[in-house]
Amino acid sequence: MSDSSTMAPAGPELERLRWEIAALTGRMRSVELERDSWRARCDRLAEQRDREREKSQRLRTSGSYRLGRALVSFARDPWHTSPQLVRGLARRLRPQGEGVPVVPEQVSRTPAAKRRPACLYVAIGLDHDALRDFLVTVNQRLLVTPDHRPVVLTDDPAFSLLRKLGVLLEYLPDRATWEKHRPDRAWDDLLAERLAQLSRDHALDRTVVVDRLRPPVLADLLQLR
Repeated sequence: MSDSSTMAPAGPELERLRWEIAALTGRMRSVELERDSWRARCDRLAEQRDREREKSQRLRTSGSYRLGRALVSFARDPWHTSPQLVRGLARRLRPQGEGVPVVPEQVSRTPAAKRRPACLYVAIGLDHDALRDFLVTVNQRLLVTPDHRPVVLTDDPAFSLLRKLGVLLEYLPDRATWEKHRPDRAWDDLLAERLAQLSRDHALDRTVVVDRLRPPVLADLLQLR
């Protein structure tokens, strides 16, 4: 006779083991999904870090940064500021063409090219992936009819990762974040002021509010005139 202790489980015990295995498999899958999500987020943050580092490096090597550094140094301690900085500051602050007479005929009379009208797309509430898809759709719209300059207002904190798509992005903190840090000032007032500022800065021709539950597809944008 075989030993009963080595017999395979049967009946209720076998069913219980199956449920435990299924639950363990589900938990493992959940952990894997969470891991993949964190990896994707880390990749986005690493890309954003590299971009900001590159921007910082370009800024430090720019003439504007050197001019600002010279101004700060001279204002803090004019007697011990490097002579090279002072001479560079003087050259930058000297009006262009000083000492050289300007002949009226030398002034360019070529009229500036007429700029296309600007359209503001208020894309508040779109997550990162939905915002990326919308920007791709806007670019497709411009390939068909390049009749305006798009400006997109977003509350996605990772919006800088999407600048490579070539659409001008403006940022507004989302309502929850703003009310957490500035409960003394209404988010609606902030939005109104931001819209007014963007209207002034970009001379907006029209404003389109993007439905976050149903972002427009190419056919929808083609109907905008």
